[in-house]
Amino acid sequence: MFIPKKKKIKDKRYLQYVANLSCCLEEQSHDWCQGVIQAHHLLRPYHGSRGMGMKAEDNNCVPLCQFHHARLHDAHGNEDSFWKHHGLDADFGRSLAKELYERYLNEKERFFNRK
Repeated sequence: MFIPKKKKIKDKRYLQYVANLSCCLEEQSHDWCQGVIQAHHLLRPYHGSRGMGMKAEDNNCVPLCQFHHARLHDAHGNEDSFWKHHGLDADFGRSLAKELYERYLNEKERFFNRK
């Protein structure tokens, strides 16, 4: 039985959109935000999956400054504990990624459907 592969969501414009936002930890630790904003691909995505050596689809991104992005990967490695360490719910990243992508799609639709 042939099962067709589902096409992954890849969207460079969305990654740029996320990178133009403020660090999602700015309010929790505004003194520590440093460096440019990067689109962090979730380690545990809300949509789709990821495997060894694969990153999540582009719709599973949140904005993190260079400092927090490095801290997440170097010190924590576990996203859920990273969010908890900053006083947030373990599901914070997944919820935010979903909200941001939906907002982006709505704004994109409004932009392209102007007359």
